[in-house]
Amino acid sequence: MVDKTASAQPIRLAIIGVGKIARDQHLPAIAADPRFELVAAASRNAVVDGVPNYHDINALLAAGHALDAVSICTPPVGRAAIAMAAIDAGLDVMLEKPPAATLSEIARIEAHAAAAGRTLFATWHSREAAGVAAARAWLADRTVERVTIDWREDIRRWHPGQDWILEAGGFGVFDPGINALSIATEILPGAWSVQSADLRVPEGRMSPLAADILLSCDDVPVTAAFDFLHEGLQQWDIVVDTQGGRLTLRMGGSVLEIDGTITEAPDAEYPRLYAKFERLVRTRASDVDVTPLRLVADAFLVGRRETVPAFAW
Repeated sequence: MVDKTASAQPIRLAIIGVGKIARDQHLPAIAADPRFELVAAASRNAVVDGVPNYHDINALLAAGHALDAVSICTPPVGRAAIAMAAIDAGLDVMLEKPPAATLSEIARIEAHAAAAGRTLFATWHSREAAGVAAARAWLADRTVERVTIDWREDIRRWHPGQDWILEAGGFGVFDPGINALSIATEILPGAWSVQSADLRVPEGRMSPLAADILLSCDDVPVTAAFDFLHEGLQQWDIVVDTQGGRLTLRMGGSVLEIDGTITEAPDAEYPRLYAKFERLVRTRASDVDVTPLRLVADAFLVGRRETVPAFAW
């Protein structure tokens, strides 16, 4: 391994898992960032043009490439073993959200990375949306009265044919819903808890297609409605009512509205994630916040499950 604190050479990276999120977001962000060099890829079902491709991380590691880090974009189930193998090989690790299938898995990965002196970055891409930092700053000195989250999208559009997302460990509607929770816990960094949840699970599946959750942040009521079968205009909104006015984050955080004044900016979530990963690697630091994952786990624990008609693509 190179001494990355003393070298300005690009971080030599392999991507693990070449699915929709890797193709749509990770690969373009890597290609546009001269601080990274994509060396290889590993995936069971796809390849990346222009670099060597392998079936899995073990085959990639056995090939002997000079690597500094991996970006893991596989489904959550099975990701822990991949991360552990990368850490054992002396590599720094970036994890697509959610960081693992369970809280105990990410705790084990984090401890292993710390013991090995490797950087671990559990990413939450929606926190890098254009309006999030400004929203947090505006809310910092205001008294919040209530928060309303509406996160509604179409699984057929964003996850076509991805059956894993409705199986155990696939998160179902919480795969997008956790993005809302990542933003909410970023702009309101208080004590969060889940009070109740209603989960609607299709017959023959393990994970919900819809959920209604009641949470609290420092005793402020927060209601969240997640829907994975929403047709038409997709909706990713967070409304925060305060004693000093209303703040709304729309379109997943890219549009910020404060008392009628709107600001927006182009999507740059993944470029910002990779810029942050580069800083973490150079400074030998890690960033592992599991708050959104803990809230999802709590919703599964306390949630009332209702069986709804079977889902088919």
